[in-house]
Amino acid sequence: MTEILFVRHGETDWNVEHRVQGHSDRPLNATGEQQARTLAEDLRSERIDAVYASDLSRASETARIVAEERGLEVVVLPALREKNFGTWEGLLDSEIFERFPHAREGPWGDGEGTEEVAERVVTALHEIADRHPGGRVLVVSHGGPLRAVLRHCSVGADGHIANCHVARIAFREGALLSLD
Repeated sequence: MTEILFVRHGETDWNVEHRVQGHSDRPLNATGEQQARTLAEDLRSERIDAVYASDLSRASETARIVAEERGLEVVVLPALREKNFGTWEGLLDSEIFERFPHAREGPWGDGEGTEEVAERVVTALHEIADRHPGGRVLVVSHGGPLRAVLRHCSVGADGHIANCHVARIAFREGALLSLD
């Protein structure tokens, strides 16, 4: 069994503003940097064999802060990126609800579909697990991919996911399973 510690990145200014980030590359703010340091401290007693992250700076910086004190390199994988929300990126949630009333019930964005995100991220996690059989791997990504993986594991994941939240996932006999 390979264990994956799947983490949402630390906070950005756009998180605070309730602005859709998607593929927009926003850095961590001071709170996000502190959240990443706290995550590193919380995980200090746990074995981590490898660290992977989305190529967007908010995820890769969160991963770097955790990996740095362990002497591990961060392997950057674009497949771990947040959903591409298309023309909705950069909009405030309030603007979206005003312009697109259906957003309260339906999928967000006019870019990538939710199923596409799930397929991309689940495939990446399978590849990561294949590279580290029996290991424990930290993967830092985004809220959308984390929700997609939890749904894939048949865990309800439609609510808010806090910055630096850790979901424990196992890769066992070719399947991803939630350990939470």
